Amino acid sequence: MRIAVFDTHKYDERALNEANVGQQHVLEFFEERLHDKTVELAQGFDAVCPFVNCRLTAPVLKRLAEIGVKLVVLRAAGFNGIDIAAAQEHGIRVARVPAYSPEAVAEHCFALLLTLVRKTHRAFNRVREQNFSLDGLEGFNLHGKTFGALGAGRIGQCAMRIARGFGCKLIAYDPYENPQIAKDVGFDYVALDTLLRDADIISLHLPLSAQSHHIIDANALTLMRQGVVIINTSRGGLIDTPAVIEALKSGKVAGVGLDVYEMEEGVFFHDLSNSLIQDDMLARLMTFPNVLITSHQGFLTREALHAIATTTLGNADAFAAGGPIVNEVKAEG
Repeated sequence: MRIAVFDTHKYDERALNEANVGQQHVLEFFEERLHDKTVELAQGFDAVCPFVNCRLTAPVLKRLAEIGVKLVVLRAAGFNGIDIAAAQEHGIRVARVPAYSPEAVAEHCFALLLTLVRKTHRAFNRVREQNFSLDGLEGFNLHGKTFGALGAGRIGQCAMRIARGFGCKLIAYDPYENPQIAKDVGFDYVALDTLLRDADIISLHLPLSAQSHHIIDANALTLMRQGVVIINTSRGGLIDTPAVIEALKSGKVAGVGLDVYEMEEGVFFHDLSNSLIQDDMLARLMTFPNVLITSHQGFLTREALHAIATTTLGNADAFAAGGPIVNEVKAEG
């Protein structure tokens, strides 16, 4: 199959080429994201391979069908950027990578959390300037704190297992409860309001949907404990950014770690060091000493990249063979 791979970087090319055993597929890599202005780049390809910030709207999918594209192999778990109903209407099948390395994202969650609560980012900068003072670097123990996971899927479970290792009490909110998983991991399911009130640390692991959009908003923040720490390694749209900024200003929130941001498209994954940040909310977040932002790198480990590439091309193999695609995404109903 000829596959056009969009929004690519060197690590994508390396992982996909390594997984393309025997050069079974012809891969062509484009730095551009796939959207209405770049859809014509897919001319002559059987399939397209977008990433999380590509936008496959109904008009884009219609045009893809017109030029002969039959398959979308998304190299990510989330598919909120794809109009699944429109894809189905135009005879385009969609497959995703539901699980690549949940440990990679969960471990990055704790990289953010530990940096925030022990202020190692500030200590690092001080020591490089030969300032060895400890004033202002007081943190807190994770041991004995309540770790609340919003979402108890694969990544949420991994995060809670790590938190358990630190001696945290574990609670989780998930619209789909599985008592056996709760027993195996050692957490209690609670109502959303209960989690917001009781958790010292809130870690977001929900997919983005109409129900979860801005699940952390002004009302949710009022329920939280004074000095709560919020970590988001899932989807930026789970957080109402202006509301969180106000909570940071008031001191209600003691720290925020973000690997995702609602308006990250066109910013994350790009070198803008010679440009001015045009997003005022992002610029404001970056002024807080207790906000840590990384550029959607939770997935960026060798193991995760290998798993993503292998599953992505495996989905293409299944389509080419004419059989069922285990990871196919279909419209509800």
